[in-house]
Amino acid sequence: MDVSRFKTWRPSERVCRTIDVISYVLMIIGALGWGLVGFLGYDVMTSLFGQMTVLMRTFCGLVGIAALYDLLSLPWIVRRWEIHLHRQPAHV
Repeated sequence: MDVSRFKTWRPSERVCRTIDVISYVLMIIGALGWGLVGFLGYDVMTSLFGQMTVLMRTFCGLVGIAALYDLLSLPWIVRRWEIHLHRQPAHV
C-alpha cells in the first residue's frame, strides 16, 4: 500500500472520509441489532435504552440517516476511497 498519497488529503476530504466511516459504523451496528432481533428475538437496543425512549429513537434516526447518506453518496464514496469496481484477470 502506498501511504504517500494519504498525506495529500485536503481537509474537506478528511471530513468526508470521517463522515463515511461514522456512517458505515452506524449502519453495521444497526444491521447487527436487526440481525439479533431476527435470529434470536433479542432486541439489544431496547435492553440498553428502553422501549422507544428519546435516546432509542435518536439512535434509530441516526442509523436511518447514515443509510440514506451512504445510498445517495455512493458514487462519491467510491471515488473518495479509490475503490476500483472493475475485475482484473487473475494473471495480471
